[in-house]
Amino acid sequence: MERRAIDPRPGWQRTVEDQGLIYPLTRYPDGSLRPYWDESAYYVFSLPEVEALEEVVEELHAMCLAAAAHIVDHDRLADLGITDPRVAAAVTEAWRRRAELPSLYGRFDLRYDGSGPAKLLEYNADTPTSLVEAASPQWFWMEERFPGADQWNSLHERLVDAWRKQAALLPPGGPLYFAHSAADELGEDLMTVAYLRETAEQAGLATEAIAMEDIGWDRLSRRFVDKKLRFLRGCFKLYPWEWLTTDRFAPHVLETLDNGGGTGSTLWIEPAWKMLLSNKALLAVLWELYPGHPNLLPAYLDGPRELAGERGYVAKPLLGREGAGVTVHEPGAAPAVRDEPCCYQEFAPLPDFDGNRVVLGAWVVEDEAAGLGIRESTGLITDEYARFLPHVIMP
Repeated sequence: MERRAIDPRPGWQRTVEDQGLIYPLTRYPDGSLRPYWDESAYYVFSLPEVEALEEVVEELHAMCLAAAAHIVDHDRLADLGITDPRVAAAVTEAWRRRAELPSLYGRFDLRYDGSGPAKLLEYNADTPTSLVEAASPQWFWMEERFPGADQWNSLHERLVDAWRKQAALLPPGGPLYFAHSAADELGEDLMTVAYLRETAEQAGLATEAIAMEDIGWDRLSRRFVDKKLRFLRGCFKLYPWEWLTTDRFAPHVLETLDNGGGTGSTLWIEPAWKMLLSNKALLAVLWELYPGHPNLLPAYLDGPRELAGERGYVAKPLLGREGAGVTVHEPGAAPAVRDEPCCYQEFAPLPDFDGNRVVLGAWVVEDEAAGLGIRESTGLITDEYARFLPHVIMP
C-alpha cells in the first residue's frame, strides 16, 4: 500500500459530476470550498494484498452475522438500546426470516497501512454512503489515467446481480420505491439512492423515486402511499431504522411491516435485522465472541476497562454517522464513562501518509467483498470533511 502524488486531470470536477458525483467539493466552516473528490494523489495496492483484504472482509462479515445471531438467541437487544418490545419483536422476526428478505450491501471501515492485519473500526450495514464515488468515478479515473491497471471494484456488477437474484423476494403489483430524506442538503443521500435505483432498473425492476417526507399514511386503507395515493408495497430507504422506528409514523411502520411473512403491506430495504449490524455495540459483542482475533480491536460496553491508560480508547455512541459524537482518549488519559450508551474501543490511530490519515471503506454486496473506497482526513476522526481518493492495483 502506497500513497502517490499525481496531477489532477484538467476539468476533473465536470468529469466526475457527469459520472454521478454531484458534490465533488465540500464547504468548510470558513465558507471555503475544497475538493471532496481528491485526485491529486492515489493509493496503490498489490494484487495479493487486495486478495488478502477480501478474505478479511468476508470473514468479518460472517463473524458479524454470527454476532447478530448471538444477540437474538441470547435476548441481548437491550445492549443495542433496542428496548421497545415492538421494535425488538420486529427485529427478531426479521432476523429469523432473513432468507425471505432482500438485503443489499454494507461497508466495513478498516484501519490498514500495508503492514500487519487490517483492524475493524466499524460496520455501516444499514445506510452506508460514499458508494457512488467508489463504484463509478474512481473506475473511470483508473481507465483514463492507468489503462491496463486493475482496481478492487466490482460494485456495479454485483449490485445489479443482487437485485436480479432478489427480485423474487420483492412484493408483486407495484414499483420498488427508492427513498431519501429531503433534509439532505449536500445531496449525498439523493445521489446514493439515485445510483442504487439505476442498478435496480438495469436488473429489470420497475422503480419510482420518492422523498421520505412525501410518503403519506392513508387512514382508510391503513397503508403507506405516495403523493398519487398509490400503495408503497416495497421501498428501499436511505433512512436509518432508528429514525423509522421512533418518528411519528413509527407505530404505522411496525403495524404494516412486511417481515417476509407476506401479511404486511410495506417491505422496507434494508430489512429491520440490519439494526443488529449497524449498531456500535456489535463491536463489543464481536470482541466478546472472538477475543484476541487479529482483525478486531478490544471493545466494551460498560466502560474502557484496561484500555484507559497506556493504550487509550475511543468512545463511540451506539448510533451515528460521519464520526458524530466520537471522542478520542489518547494514552495516559483518565478513564471516563459517558452518560449516553457508548462502545469503548481501543484507540488505533489511523495510518498517517504525509499528514493524511486514511481509512479503508471495504464494501460487501450480499455476502461477498465487492470493492474499496478510501477516505482521508487531517484529524483523528474521519468526519464530514474527509476526502475521497481513488486507488489502483499494480504489480
